Amino acid sequence: MTPEAKVKKKVYKILREKGAYYFSPIMTGYGKMGVPDIVACYNGRFLGIECKSGTNKPTPLQDKNLAEIHDSGGSALVVNEENIHSVGDLLDML
Repeated sequence: MTPEAKVKKKVYKILREKGAYYFSPIMTGYGKMGVPDIVACYNGRFLGIECKSGTNKPTPLQDKNLAEIHDSGGSALVVNEENIHSVGDLLDML
């Protein structure tokens, strides 16, 4: 399992424990590029979660999509091994 896959697995666990709806879009060339790794809904709020490992950063296109989610009233996060707790913290605030 890749380091990023391990981050995703931990995020899935947090979302599942909180009872959130979530899925991971599979990009096949027909969808929108730069979509976050995990799309979720919790208490009526839309969430986009980009998972990274180590010091990896989102691409400019991923940053653009996260900004669009935020500008539309949703919540957008970039998480890695160090700040994965921010997913649960955000859900607790919603």
